Amino acid sequence: MCSRYFLDADGNIIAYTFRVPVRDRIRRRFNIAPTQEAPVIRPDSNGERDVAMLRWGLVPFWAKDLAIGNKLINARCETVAEKPAFRAAFKSRRCVIPASGFFEWTGEPRHRVRHAITVEDRPLITFAGLWESWKDAGGQVVETYTIITTSANRFMSSMHDRMPAIIEPADIDAWMTGTPEDAWKLIAPYADEPMREREVTRALNSSTFESDDALTLDPKAFEPQRPPIPPRKPRDDSGQESLF
Repeated sequence: MCSRYFLDADGNIIAYTFRVPVRDRIRRRFNIAPTQEAPVIRPDSNGERDVAMLRWGLVPFWAKDLAIGNKLINARCETVAEKPAFRAAFKSRRCVIPASGFFEWTGEPRHRVRHAITVEDRPLITFAGLWESWKDAGGQVVETYTIITTSANRFMSSMHDRMPAIIEPADIDAWMTGTPEDAWKLIAPYADEPMREREVTRALNSSTFESDDALTLDPKAFEPQRPPIPPRKPRDDSGQESLF
């Protein structure tokens, strides 16, 4: 499962890193959530890399309602070529999603711990994804995407049994433009060794929270609780005169 991620890079950095045109709408994001727009890299009509802002939560071209995208933020790699919602996009509309890392939650519902997951020495990574174009009843086009997940590696298994499928830089074009069979071979749990984790602020419980503080601990939230100071007893002056 991948339900939140972050992108600590603007349009210029994305353009330089992935060899795509500069898009002014791309800004640093620290809590990307489903239904929000985020940058996606995909082939253009000439097969060249392009970048566009798409809505997270894939809406199949045949869907009657945009709301179906709320349930299709992720696609399991094991069934992506078979499921009606994904199989057409898997054949011809594969993309990658730039990210700096993603978030995962662990613990009991009322005491959830938030983790930021990153890859050491890689300020930007790319998730394998699919995109779709959908029209509403009025003819307005909405372009959407989903993130493909795979089974968790050993590093992630203590937090969740799934993780985003991360595509290596050298494999981006093969993933986007290769045959479905060749593309599927690129999906695998990422290596354990370079992955890193740190606890982050409880403010991430809100999908509307957007600040670079998302990547830090909230001092108040994680401050050790001191025992309460007992109330002072009333002063007893009954024997004070005998002291003088």
